[in-house]
Amino acid sequence: MFKNMFGGGSKGKEKVSSQEAIQKLRDTAEMLQKKSEHLEVKIDRELKTAKQHGTKNKKMAIAALKRKKRFEKQLQNVDGTLSTVELQLEAVQNAESNKLVLDTMKTGAQALKQAHNHMNADEVHDVMDEIDEQKVISDEITTALSGGFGYQDVDEDDLMAELEELEQEEFNENMLDIPAAEELPDVPTHSLPQPAKAKAKAKEDDDELAELQMWAS
Repeated sequence: MFKNMFGGGSKGKEKVSSQEAIQKLRDTAEMLQKKSEHLEVKIDRELKTAKQHGTKNKKMAIAALKRKKRFEKQLQNVDGTLSTVELQLEAVQNAESNKLVLDTMKTGAQALKQAHNHMNADEVHDVMDEIDEQKVISDEITTALSGGFGYQDVDEDDLMAELEELEQEEFNENMLDIPAAEELPDVPTHSLPQPAKAKAKAKEDDDELAELQMWAS
């Protein structure tokens, strides 16, 4: 059966692709599945016939059971073949998947090999050294350009003199913030309040002075 499916036999071997084999196995599995379902229908029908006749017509009932047994044997063979076909279908599908993966990996390996044919480690190191060298040159050019033209060093004594001048200006500005004399509060002209004892002492002095003036006159 399988030799006929895949073109085998004494007349010669015909190569079959994985896709063709997968399709034939699928068709065979579908055919076997339909045959299995048809046998199950026959078995159920013969079982019903045997029950209908029962002991009333033992001859018909026994004949139905014999046919049922024969169909069950055929069903067993068909289901076994179907399992074998399904296992082979899975194996071929897995093999095809593995082949695709392997072919892809081979293609990738060939692409890497072809790309590496145009370069080597020494060449890469030379390129990286050249990049570093050009970067150093670029940094030197940038430093030179950022220095400007006509730049001269400034004498530190001149800078210190300028700093002292700035500090003096800040000191003068702070002095201007001090209130002027006319802005200060006025000195009080009236006598400050005195304690009670001081008032009594002053009155006593005034009385004695008045008495002396009276005697002198």
